[in-house]
Amino acid sequence: SRLKRYCLFMKYFMKKIIIASKNPVKINATLGAFQKMFPGEHFEIEGISVFSGVGEQPQSDAETFLGALNRVNNAYSVNNNADFFVGIEGGIEEKKSEMEAFAWVVVRKNLGGFGKGRTSTFFLPPGIVELIKQGKELGEADDIVFGRVNSKQENGAVGILTDNIIDRTKYYTEAVVLALIPFKNHKLYNL
Repeated sequence: SRLKRYCLFMKYFMKKIIIASKNPVKINATLGAFQKMFPGEHFEIEGISVFSGVGEQPQSDAETFLGALNRVNNAYSVNNNADFFVGIEGGIEEKKSEMEAFAWVVVRKNLGGFGKGRTSTFFLPPGIVELIKQGKELGEADDIVFGRVNSKQENGAVGILTDNIIDRTKYYTEAVVLALIPFKNHKLYNL
């Protein structure tokens, strides 16, 4: 039938993305970024859980980047049957007496090449910083301070603090777009 042929056609031309997370915010941000950067392409996305190889709350820029890179490589090791693999890792880092929050994104293309992008940075309020210093993860500290439940799978600290002017999905989407630059401009990056 026509529908069956169309479905086979779409499956053949559809590119598959595996994201190293089951978090709906990260899945939606990743899919949105790919659709923005490659508007003529069709994508399917699958979230899988893999280890980051870093602490539950990465404490530095370097540890956060390593977490994103490890997630991508671990996802590839678990299931390399995709066109792209994406790792997103949120982290914090102390700067003098303050604490900044950010995330790293690493994209790996199955046939070779990596793209990397980082979110913008914002500084956390002292109450959240104190809870993190006591051993809480950022999402857990947000839930305590703001009286929420599982805010990291919704608008996150950035959404709460900006009154959703920048929600967590938009925050991550821009970083995924930045990580896709080498694939959009593959000749410039020798990919």
